[in-house]
Amino acid sequence: MAQKIDAVALRDAILDGDEIAVFDVREEGVFGQSHLLRSISVPLSRFEFLYPKFAPRPSVRVILMDANDGLAARAADILAAAGYSDISILQGGVDGWGAAGFELFSGVNVPSKVFGEHVEHHCGTPNISAQELKAKLDAGENMVILDSRPKDEYHRMNIPTGIDSPGAELAYHVRDLAPDPDTLVVVNCAGRTRSIIGAQSLINAGTPNKVMALTNGTMGWHLAGFELENGATRKYDVVSDAALDWSRDAAKNVAEKYGVRKISAEDLARWREESGDRSLYTLDVRSPEEFAAGTAEGFQSAPGGQLVQATDVYVGTYNARIVLGDDTGVRATMTASWLVQMGWPEVFILDGDITTLPKAQSSRPASPKELASISVNSVSPAELKAWGDDVVVLDVGESLSFRDGHIPGAWWIIRARLKDDLAETPSASRYVVTSADGVLAKFAAAELKSLTDAAVFVLEGGDEAWTSAGEATATGWENLASAREDIFYKPYDREGSPEEAMQQYLTWEIALVEQIKRDGTLTFPHFDPV
Repeated sequence: MAQKIDAVALRDAILDGDEIAVFDVREEGVFGQSHLLRSISVPLSRFEFLYPKFAPRPSVRVILMDANDGLAARAADILAAAGYSDISILQGGVDGWGAAGFELFSGVNVPSKVFGEHVEHHCGTPNISAQELKAKLDAGENMVILDSRPKDEYHRMNIPTGIDSPGAELAYHVRDLAPDPDTLVVVNCAGRTRSIIGAQSLINAGTPNKVMALTNGTMGWHLAGFELENGATRKYDVVSDAALDWSRDAAKNVAEKYGVRKISAEDLARWREESGDRSLYTLDVRSPEEFAAGTAEGFQSAPGGQLVQATDVYVGTYNARIVLGDDTGVRATMTASWLVQMGWPEVFILDGDITTLPKAQSSRPASPKELASISVNSVSPAELKAWGDDVVVLDVGESLSFRDGHIPGAWWIIRARLKDDLAETPSASRYVVTSADGVLAKFAAAELKSLTDAAVFVLEGGDEAWTSAGEATATGWENLASAREDIFYKPYDREGSPEEAMQQYLTWEIALVEQIKRDGTLTFPHFDPV
């Protein structure tokens, strides 16, 4: 049974240096409004999919919190059934932390965001304004713009002429992308963090070029009144031998400066045997495409730039062991150097080529083990279409996905709010529950069966099967049974003036530095700047 823990005791536990997982089980959109700095978002709606990743060791200390509304107790029951033995619930929920006089933060990925601000201030990372960059572009100056975001973000919008080169790829490919040392290299992202970290990565690596971060990224460019490109596909090519040799030497120097440690495959095997006593994360920092083509057994995809940008999306247990792997050591070393600077105490890189280890059978995440106990009838897209209006479809997928395309007439509802919000939907003799691939829908359908006497089905294959069958979809915000609080919307996704949202975001990010100081639960180790 879960214990209770008060805010003072939780703060002491966060600071004691032992392993701890601090889970906020409210929806991400609610989390983004107000949360503890050292907590991570593990919404109850997707809890079975997330907790094994964030807390891989069942004996680890897990602290759960909610809005003092019972969600944490429901999450505790799931953990207890899965064999977790050290579970506590924060008294008074998140508001109880604030009532104790401690800081509450808005936004997401806050530790990584404030780290970027720390790096810029501590290292004096050079920057260039949108106006200055535009003038250089118009003048045809010798320069290259490297976009440090994943390809989906880059494809959506980018600075004109920019080349997609996500964070960990920068030092790996820069000698191919800017072989002339007189070429100015400008690194951008959507806002600030990945621009700063990306530019400083190249400086730390000893890149001979002048390197600058684009102030405020694509948001700054848009706010300055300049046009962004859409749909671009430019990216780095296969690394050349010369660029690889240079990047290996650069990574070696970075490893020495920041104390990046290596372990052997034999060490890793031993640590896996010890994973009942020490939490272990094994992360493949190569590109998603390389990971999908084949990775080592037990490794999860965590592209290096995104791992630094949003560490709390990949690692949920503080003070755990973290092992990073790639094929050449360059991307793992550069990524590890940043995690060390962020204060993660047990960061290592795997010595050797990850692709030579025993292969994983699949690069897809394992299905939640709780899925095996769920029994619910299914219906095919063709059968659902034949039923016509004699059914209510409940979509429990992400709200943005629902907006962009859903089964006509479907109602969007948050899984964790089924009991409260089902009354907002029409009465029905039959319900069909769907989600992106139908897996989350099975969990929701099983819960729905206890809330209604109507027949409950799950759409086999979910929305993906519906569209694959060539069926029509609708778009927009029709039929919302729940408030749209499942995800924290980025400035580009918010309604109203995007410019206002962008400016609010940039102001928020810069202000984090002073708030972190007041909080006192996160400090960064000191390294002399390059």
